[in-house]
Amino acid sequence: MQVVSISSLKGGVGKTSVTTGLASAALAAGIPTLVVDLDPHADASTALGARPGDQQDIGRMLKAPRRARLAENVVPSGWVERASANGGAPAGLAAPILDVAVGSAYTGIYDRPDLGRRDLRRLSTVLAGAEQYELVLVDCPPSLNGLTRMAWSASDKVVLVAEPGLFSVAGTERTMRAIQLFRQEFAPNLSPAGIVANRVRSGSAEHTFRLAEMESMFGELLLSPHIPEQANWQQIQGAAHSIHHWPGESAKSAAALFDALLANLLHTDSRPAATPVRDRIHR
Repeated sequence: MQVVSISSLKGGVGKTSVTTGLASAALAAGIPTLVVDLDPHADASTALGARPGDQQDIGRMLKAPRRARLAENVVPSGWVERASANGGAPAGLAAPILDVAVGSAYTGIYDRPDLGRRDLRRLSTVLAGAEQYELVLVDCPPSLNGLTRMAWSASDKVVLVAEPGLFSVAGTERTMRAIQLFRQEFAPNLSPAGIVANRVRSGSAEHTFRLAEMESMFGELLLSPHIPEQANWQQIQGAAHSIHHWPGESAKSAAALFDALLANLLHTDSRPAATPVRDRIHR
């Protein structure tokens, strides 16, 4: 099992969109996957079509992690039913698994900067019951408070999401340095899996410049492929659809990009402990 946090210290860069895009690719590939919606806004839960009944949300599980029964409280994504209606799993493969540890505003009680080591282990303790999954994706809030640090403590890798713009690139630089410091103090086995450039506009001179700048600053940590701006992404998420099940050529192209991105992510070797950020951002 690989636990991957999707993070950004800059809001509005499409972090949840990248999380759900990777979840869609994992579902299409038949990889048993759990999405942990750690953002108090719970947008990933909505986009994944999760409809909880009596199950505990992730905030309630974090409150008593040793008593949390993850398998009893996850909710299947609505995408699974749609995938089954479209033909189900390929021959010889088990039925697809895409579950959600549903988010809620209750998690906000842990989004503080003063969590101690014991609190930072809460998510790790909850995920001890996640053996049935090959991949766990943790959608983090856009801050470096307790929830993000809790996610990093439980993770093998961190994926950063950035738009090719000044403030987003600056936020990514800060996040990279924060990961380096966090590794030293709390999680020596954590590795930065890379940076996803999201909402890229091919005709934008500013985006072209910032992408070149990101390559100079982050080198091989800048993952490929880049994800272009998707005009119908809000419509897809609003309908609680997987990108792989949305009609049209643009959705098909985007789905292929997430397939490639997931493959690159899962086959990325651990990064060195102190991957340098090469150049300061041009301001």
